[in-house]
Amino acid sequence: MECKITFISKARQRRRGLSMIELIVAMTVGFLALTSISMLSIYTVRSFAAISNYMELDKNSRNALDRLTQVTREADGVMDWNSQSVVLSYHKQQLSFDYSPDTQLLTMTDTNNVKSTLLDNCTFLDFQIFQRNSVGGSYDQYPVTLNESAAKIVQVSWICQRSLIGTLINSESVQSAKIVIRKQ
Repeated sequence: MECKITFISKARQRRRGLSMIELIVAMTVGFLALTSISMLSIYTVRSFAAISNYMELDKNSRNALDRLTQVTREADGVMDWNSQSVVLSYHKQQLSFDYSPDTQLLTMTDTNNVKSTLLDNCTFLDFQIFQRNSVGGSYDQYPVTLNESAAKIVQVSWICQRSLIGTLINSESVQSAKIVIRKQ
């Protein structure tokens, strides 16, 4: 009887390792997988940073608009205004909101001449005043008035942006409101 051991030769073939072509193909596939994973993670980090930046700009804009609205509604009237500032008569004393394009800040100077910053990173801000409430059946107001004592509505619009990782992100953070002076 003749006995042949065949499994030893197959075991030796398995121990040979990878050929050069198999090694190059495996390294290429691994490199492509790592590259795609790293690109996806970079995109995800930038997206999260942009969303966080936008949320911060939006929170600051809403807080500034809330404060501006609260004070303007309680004001006695408009004493003076231009496109970058408005001075209100607030409980018979002077209160002003001023925008500086150089510092990109919206500040409020209260009745005790104490300045507080309401908004930063503001690249554009515009104040306008109108005579009355909306024209019936539309969203239009009576035209801008030159007489401050006739002002019933203060309109404010601004754009904020912030630099993130060397590029401008969220430059469309825009707020606009028409605030009615209740005591007029």
